[in-house]
Amino acid sequence: MFNLRAYVDPDQFDEVTRALHAHEGARHIVLSGTTMDTDVSLITAELDDAVADAVIEELTALGVRADDLSIARVQVVRPMTQEGYSIELESQTDTLVWSEVTDEAVDNIGLRPSYLAYMAVAGVIAAFGVIDRSAVLIVGAMAVSPDLLPLTAASVGIVARRGWLFGRAIGTLLPGLATAVLTAWLVTLALRATGVVHVDADISSDVVFSLANVSVATVCVAAAAGVAGMLSFETRASFAVGVAISVTTIPAAAYIGVAAGLGAWHGAAGALAVLGVNLAVLLVAGTATLGFQSLISRR
Repeated sequence: MFNLRAYVDPDQFDEVTRALHAHEGARHIVLSGTTMDTDVSLITAELDDAVADAVIEELTALGVRADDLSIARVQVVRPMTQEGYSIELESQTDTLVWSEVTDEAVDNIGLRPSYLAYMAVAGVIAAFGVIDRSAVLIVGAMAVSPDLLPLTAASVGIVARRGWLFGRAIGTLLPGLATAVLTAWLVTLALRATGVVHVDADISSDVVFSLANVSVATVCVAAAAGVAGMLSFETRASFAVGVAISVTTIPAAAYIGVAAGLGAWHGAAGALAVLGVNLAVLLVAGTATLGFQSLISRR
């Protein structure tokens, strides 16, 4: 459920309240009074997921300014009746709320220092995972990496036909991956300089073999990760499922840096191909998932 807050001019009261009453999913409509600094009044209401986008669009069309209109998701807890929670459970749906999804996407496309720091840390951990051929370290790097957010934001930009959103998302994702590659490369050079790692170190076997070789598994895993990543983004489970995205990005990015640091350019080129294929499939799968849900929601 959402809480609606709309600051409305006096001459818009009647139109706004009529518009809200016309939706069965809008309840508890309240006029809270006039603000002290401007001659507008606050109208609040509870909205079901299914009508949130329609209400936002309708109030905007009536002239309510975007800066004066917002919705916020709230966790509803109600007392149990003799019948239990059956009515509430039956009414729950996975309705796609575009206002919420697009707002979340916009919040996650900034190239912030903290984002680059997380990608650098993931690059360090994954570099040691590649060098030591340690699945535990590679999984740890995937858990740290935040690249799920710009990837899913890019899919939102495609489906919503917002080129600027797609461009900003890609402009966040690629520098982050470049940071992971650069960090892994610097770690490898430092280990070579101190004699910890020899230039002939084998990084092309065991658990890291698939990181430099495109295969059917590469495509299938990336497709599944793209679907899971988009669903987790919509349901705010991003941190729980973020590793599903990173399994296809951070290990390959770190392999590029480590291979380049060892002078294994063939392996670096193979890992770059794996990373490119993974990013393309992730974007297609995430976009297809969101597009399908959007189509079902409109119907």
